[in-house]
Amino acid sequence: MAKRRKALRIGLIGDRDSRVTAHWAIPLALQQSLLPHSGTLRVDWLDTQRLAAGLPLEQYAGFWCIPGSPYLDTEGALRAITHARENEVPYLGTCAGFQHALLERARNVHGWRDAAHGELDMDSTRQVIHALPCSLVEVSETIRLASGSRLESIYGGATIREGYRCSYGVNPEFQQQLFGDSLRACAHGEDGSIRALEATDHPFFVATLFQPERKALAGIAVPLAEAFLCAAFQHATASVGSPA
Repeated sequence: MAKRRKALRIGLIGDRDSRVTAHWAIPLALQQSLLPHSGTLRVDWLDTQRLAAGLPLEQYAGFWCIPGSPYLDTEGALRAITHARENEVPYLGTCAGFQHALLERARNVHGWRDAAHGELDMDSTRQVIHALPCSLVEVSETIRLASGSRLESIYGGATIREGYRCSYGVNPEFQQQLFGDSLRACAHGEDGSIRALEATDHPFFVATLFQPERKALAGIAVPLAEAFLCAAFQHATASVGSPA
C-alpha cells in the first residue's frame, strides 16, 4: 500500500479579494515552492472576522499575513500574528503583513496599547505605521539587505529588486524604539527607509513591505516563499501531532 503523503497546512491571514493581485500570486508561489518537498499542501484562507471570533489556529504549520488592508477586523489579524510569534510558528508577512506584524509587536511586546495604523486611525498620536511621503503603488526599487540577516541568506546576495503596492510604512518617529534587541530591520530602500523586518528570537518571523509573491505569476521562483515553506515543514516535523 502506498504511503499517504503528509499534508502541510498553511493559514493565510487576511480577507480574500479576487481584485488583489497578490491573492492570486501567494497560493501559486507556495505551490511552486512545494516541489522539492515530499508532502502535500493545504492552503486555508483565514478571514479576519473568523479569526477575531476565535478560529482555532493550532493545526497550522505556518502563517502568511497577506496584502489587502484595511482588514475587516484588525484584532483578528493581530490575534493570529500573536499566536505565530508566541508559539514559534513560522510567519511571513508581505505588505499589510509587514505593517500588522509591527503593529502587533508595538501593542503586545512594547505595551503600547494606543499604537495605531494610520490607515485606520488618522488622528492617533502613536501611528507606528503612517502614510509614506511617496506612495509605493506599482513601484519597484533596488533594496539593500542587511549583512548577516536571514533575508540576505535567503536571497544569496546583498541587493534585490522588488515591487510594491502600498502607501503605508514604518513611521521614523518610532523606529528607534521598535527596532533593536530581538527585532531587526533587515532591508532598506533607496532612500534608506525600512523595507523588511525579522525577529532574531524566533525560528522564522520575516515580513516585507514589498510583494515578492507577484513574481510567481510570471513563473519566477520566489526565494522567500521557498524559505517560509521549508521552515513550516521543519516546524510540522518537530511538533507533536503534525498537521492533518
